[in-house]
Amino acid sequence: MLGAFLLGAAAASSLLVGALIALVFRIRPRILGLIMAFGVGVLVSAVAYDLVADSFQVSGGEGIALGLLCGALTFFVGDLYIDRAGGDKRKSMMGGHQDTGARAIVLGTVLDGVPESAVLGLSLLVGEGVSVTMLAAVFLSNLPEAMGATAGLRASGQPAAKTVRMWVLVVLVSGAAAALGFGLLDGASPGMVAFVQSFAAGAILTMLVDTMVPEAYEHAGPVVGLVTTLGFAIAFGFASLEVIGKG
Repeated sequence: MLGAFLLGAAAASSLLVGALIALVFRIRPRILGLIMAFGVGVLVSAVAYDLVADSFQVSGGEGIALGLLCGALTFFVGDLYIDRAGGDKRKSMMGGHQDTGARAIVLGTVLDGVPESAVLGLSLLVGEGVSVTMLAAVFLSNLPEAMGATAGLRASGQPAAKTVRMWVLVVLVSGAAAALGFGLLDGASPGMVAFVQSFAAGAILTMLVDTMVPEAYEHAGPVVGLVTTLGFAIAFGFASLEVIGKG
């Protein structure tokens, strides 16, 4: 379980890295959008080949459709609540979300990251080890999220120390989610494993379309389509090499 915690925390550590970058440097919105678009492409590839495809191999299709639907609905409802709590622009670089928004950023980031972290912990129980593609996808997608939110908090006047503590808390929660994914599903049936993986896939896909894609397009414009495809292609290449290596 300790290994799962460390794995989840390592993947989420890019939140802290992104926050520190945003506190030290002035990040251009276009650069943030391009990084976000690349992360979207990598995550879509990870969802397709490391979650849905693996779920099908594990269960033969059992529970996948239900898991996708439940994951999507869970994220949708949770995100709606967080939006109403002031977190609708939690990835925005603009100011104005220091008080209620700061709490909403924590809740929103946890909502975004818990499915990913749980799957990383689960990956230690199934298959042939942790997918480098999935780990890289989580790490890369967290970077622009923390950079944008931190830039917004900085513009709002929140002290840097408080912002750093906030992201450290989120990293620890992500590690705990990975540990729970490992501990609670140890010995679970193939159908349950497939359901959890597809649940995470549905939540991640909904998160991408609802939050990351619009933000990336707002900052960088139509070129995000090309960068997203590049991220997908590179991640697919790494996933293919992993499959060949295991074969």
